[in-house]
Amino acid sequence: MELGIQDVAQQTGISAHTLRYYERIGLIVDVARDDIGHRRYGEDDLRWVEFLTKLRATGMPIQQMLRYAELMRLGRDTVVERTDLLVEHRERVAEQIAELQAHLAVIDHKIVNYRAGVYG
Repeated sequence: MELGIQDVAQQTGISAHTLRYYERIGLIVDVARDDIGHRRYGEDDLRWVEFLTKLRATGMPIQQMLRYAELMRLGRDTVVERTDLLVEHRERVAEQIAELQAHLAVIDHKIVNYRAGVYG
């Protein structure tokens, strides 16, 4: 499977502009090119881009994403450091989820009150 940049953009929800930016800053590397220079993304590239979308959607800063990508390129010797980075990020995401759930509980309470005729 090989996909062009527009296909990857459509499949992942990341714009072609963002894909080029990720390539320029080093988040995406070694994307194959065809005879006329168009990017050709393989399955591994697509999985990596999809993972990057998860990191961004959960609020990981670009600098941390770059560090993670660098560690990935360095290979198996960095598994512990990569794991630590992801564990720290997971903890931040879990805290955000807990905060959002608390906010949602307040909203739900207000809805229940309104439906019960309590408008205060």
